[in-house]
Amino acid sequence: MAMAEIYNFEVSQGNFDNLVLKNSYKLPVFCLFMRTSVGDCIALERKMAVFAKDFAGQFVLARIDIDMETELAEKYAIKNLPIIKVIKDGEVVHQELGLLTDEELEELFKTYGIYHQSDEIRLEAREKHLAGDTNGAIQLLTTAINNDPKNTRIAMDMVQIMLDINLIEEARSLFNRLPDKDKETELGRSLIGILTFKDLASKTVGKVELLHRVDGNPDDFDAKFDLAICLVAEHAYQMAAEQLFNILAKNVDFREGAARELVVSIINMLEGNNVQLAQDFRKQLSSLLAE
Repeated sequence: MAMAEIYNFEVSQGNFDNLVLKNSYKLPVFCLFMRTSVGDCIALERKMAVFAKDFAGQFVLARIDIDMETELAEKYAIKNLPIIKVIKDGEVVHQELGLLTDEELEELFKTYGIYHQSDEIRLEAREKHLAGDTNGAIQLLTTAINNDPKNTRIAMDMVQIMLDINLIEEARSLFNRLPDKDKETELGRSLIGILTFKDLASKTVGKVELLHRVDGNPDDFDAKFDLAICLVAEHAYQMAAEQLFNILAKNVDFREGAARELVVSIINMLEGNNVQLAQDFRKQLSSLLAE
């Protein structure tokens, strides 16, 4: 069976009618208006390129650099970036502004019938896990993997659950078997971060002992730092950041900048799925460093 063609084009004024408008009568066209000098634009372009490959032949990705294509930017009233405009039958039918998370992109594409059937099982499994039925979630994901082995997001969901219930080596083994392209995705990088922090947390004396030390001595920065690591490993990012910001407020060069680097690592982990919290932490860090 021939592989479906990937429709991922760099679009200009000269080929816009052919690649965008004509194709929009056959498939939904997702026009990404962007600048190559803007980080959020590049990040969104990379995310959408993954979808274009995963769902080859089901939609057209049209990348438009507004610095090069000023007429198109003016025609479609582009004010802020990045922005996605969905075109069907020659008309804009939907738009999304800003850097979207993977989940938000999944919902957007699903609106136009672009999704894996197994993703429905993934969502059901996620709900079961959050509701406390982890065994039920694992059973659903196992079924989904067997039914759709090409959907590697299922395996990444399984890795996440394993990490949540501290099956660290099993999670690492499954993650290491994933293709490199999946490890480089937003979720993949997040899982790498969690695996790293789980390893670091295992080398501390443990959260309970560290909490006791911090309660007994609020200026025990070593305990606060290790406690932050344990909290990140449990996804308690706000509490972890509070410990680190407390250290930085009193000793900005603690461990030759280790506390600063840890805050940056947390920000990088959050940028994919909690943009607002990442931005808040970044502002707080900048404010402390400016003092």
